[in-house]
Amino acid sequence: MHLPLDLPLDRTALLLIDLQEEHRQDPRYLVDGYDAVLARSARLLAAARTAGLRVLHAAYLRDFAKVPPRPFEPVDADGAPAFSAPGTALTDICPEVAPRPGEEQILKNDLSCFTDSDFVAMMQQPPEWMIVCGVWSEACVAATIRDCVARGIRVLMVKDACGSGTRTMHQVAMLNLANRLYGGAVTDTAGAEALIAGDTQTVWRLQGAAPLRFDADTIAAEFARL
Repeated sequence: MHLPLDLPLDRTALLLIDLQEEHRQDPRYLVDGYDAVLARSARLLAAARTAGLRVLHAAYLRDFAKVPPRPFEPVDADGAPAFSAPGTALTDICPEVAPRPGEEQILKNDLSCFTDSDFVAMMQQPPEWMIVCGVWSEACVAATIRDCVARGIRVLMVKDACGSGTRTMHQVAMLNLANRLYGGAVTDTAGAEALIAGDTQTVWRLQGAAPLRFDADTIAAEFARL
């Protein structure tokens, strides 16, 4: 259902998840339409900085020295992490959305930001609303959003500033998250920018539980209606 929303800007934060170079340089982990995702995330970041919102950056760094390999975790032939390995520029946050001095940043070893003790400490003073963008939609974005909801943090999911390996993978992830986005909302980048500027926007809000039903041939249309 689409309803009007105002954000309490003094209790709102922007979280950018895993917007790293490997998603446009490593053939194994390319994100579909990544340049567009980065551009939209950069717009959100600029809007948040202008409005004085709290900004948080998260990046994936799979460091076996801190968290040893888990059962069944894929590794390279030499035993190194198969993704987000330390010691390579591929794990750098992309310059379009790079943190500025004073902005909070974590390097996490698992999907959800809440698996990182530094992030948990940051959330000792949680925002009421967390605006979320980043990659991958069904993995780190989804895990973090679900943990936000579990902790009573309302999530504004920016559907066109997230991404995955294919458009369909991304759209399915957004629809599945929206079905259980209790207390939260879904909008696009333009809508989020307007909300950050202090405007009222009509956004998709979850009513009830799992109202969205879709089949393979209706995924795109349902996603467009969010």
